[in-house]
Amino acid sequence: MLSQKPKMSRRIIPLLVFLIMGVAGAVEAQEKVKIGLVEDVVIMPWKIRLPARIDTGAAVSSLDARDLKVIDNEVEFGLPSKYGRQKFRLPIVGWHTVRSAESKERRPIVEIELCIGPKLMRAKVNLNDRSRMKYPFLLGRNILMENFVVDCDRTYCAPPKCLEETNK
Repeated sequence: MLSQKPKMSRRIIPLLVFLIMGVAGAVEAQEKVKIGLVEDVVIMPWKIRLPARIDTGAAVSSLDARDLKVIDNEVEFGLPSKYGRQKFRLPIVGWHTVRSAESKERRPIVEIELCIGPKLMRAKVNLNDRSRMKYPFLLGRNILMENFVVDCDRTYCAPPKCLEETNK
C-alpha cells in the first residue's frame, strides 16, 4: 500500500504541470487583440488620433514626421497639418537603415506611447516623411508581435479605448 502512493503522485504531478501550462498559454493567447488592416491609434499623452496601416511585412513601425531636424541626441519634428501641426522634440533612441535599389537612408528612432485598441504601450518608431503615403502611421512587426492578431478581411475593428480610461 505504501508504495502505491508515490506512484499515484508521480502520475498526477505531470498532469498538473500540463494543465497549468495549458491554462497559462490560453491566457497569453487571449491577451492578443484582433486588429484589422487599418486602425486608429492615439499618440499619448497628447491624445493625437491618426489612422495607421498595419504591415506585417515591415520590421519597424514608421511615423510621418515633417520638418525633421536632428539636434545632438534629439530630433525635432512635426505631424502633418491634418493632425494639428504639433511640434515634438524627443530623444533619439537609435537609428534604422532602410535600403532600396537606388539608395540607403538612415532614419532616427524615437520611443512614444501609443494606444491601440485597449492596449497602452511604449513603442519604438522611425521617423520619415510619409507625405506620399495614404496613412501617416505604419505599424510594423516590432509593435504587432506578441500584442496583436491581424484580421486581413477587416478594418477599424479595435478603436482606441485608452482615451475613455483617461477621461474617467
